[in-house]
Amino acid sequence: MLKQKILSMLIAACLASTGCARTQGRDKESAKEKKQTVMKSKEEWKQELDPEVYHIMWEGGTERAFTGKYWSHKGDGLYLCASCKAPLFDSKTKFKSGSGWPSFWQPIDSNAIDLILDKSFGMIREEVVCAKCGGHLGHVFNDGPEPTGLRYCINSASLEFKSR
Repeated sequence: MLKQKILSMLIAACLASTGCARTQGRDKESAKEKKQTVMKSKEEWKQELDPEVYHIMWEGGTERAFTGKYWSHKGDGLYLCASCKAPLFDSKTKFKSGSGWPSFWQPIDSNAIDLILDKSFGMIREEVVCAKCGGHLGHVFNDGPEPTGLRYCINSASLEFKSR
């Protein structure tokens, strides 16, 4: 009886620490409320956006590596949020990471994005969302180039490009 109770407690603790669902271990709603100025329902976004863009930005999907339109893009300009068109990244901070997704070493402005703790899929990482609308962009990692040492790994479907 005691072994069963201990085993149950260990399983519960493990599930709580690694995250079972995409939203567990994150406080997405409070992070979005800090700066979010574009407020639409998921149904409104679904009507406005391409199905792939909607899936990635509002259901937390991820495009396959090396398939997105911007992973090897070299244009000079700004990358905007595909949902609300807020400026997110400057092409001057884009670099070839080899990951298969567009990678940037910093956002255009620290207020352009929000970072949210993501404990899904047994990993601990930081999700990157648009500060203006709350749409999912990708994740940030500590293996990027100087001067920041960061790699903002962003889904192409979450972005639109505007040439200078």
